[in-house]
Amino acid sequence: MPVIGPREGSPRRIALVAHDNKKRDLLDWAHFNREILAEHSLFGTGTTGGLVESELALPVTRFRSGPLGGDQQLGARITEGAIDLVLFFWDPLEPQPHDPDVRALLRIAVVWNVPIACNRATADYLISSPLLDSDYRPSLPDYEPRASTTPPSLHEAGGSAHVMGGADVS
Repeated sequence: MPVIGPREGSPRRIALVAHDNKKRDLLDWAHFNREILAEHSLFGTGTTGGLVESELALPVTRFRSGPLGGDQQLGARITEGAIDLVLFFWDPLEPQPHDPDVRALLRIAVVWNVPIACNRATADYLISSPLLDSDYRPSLPDYEPRASTTPPSLHEAGGSAHVMGGADVS
């Protein structure tokens, strides 16, 4: 069950990520919300984290650039419970060389019930939520039943396995 009460001095751990065509939008948004962001621990992928750090004069723990593994590093921190909120201004109109990593990051945030804003409007809602300054902790999903279940074999499921060329190997 989520816990809601006044936040007791623990800053939120907020990740800031933006694709090249969205960096200016994220920086404008961050400038507008600088006072709020200053109360929290900030994380960011390579270039985005560096821009936020230099333009806002706020400390940012930086991962590698997204295409060089930064999205995966951030995803790993999410799975460890070390990120509370992700603000990822991604560009849906521009193909990215690391699209699989982007999809994996979006997926892992949903898997672990971490709020993620993919545009400025959603970021506005999240940063202005009264839950940000509360002791709210989202409930964590219980994946233990899935992890301990062995999927049925193809024979048990009534299927057969095929190899290239269509040969039946069952």
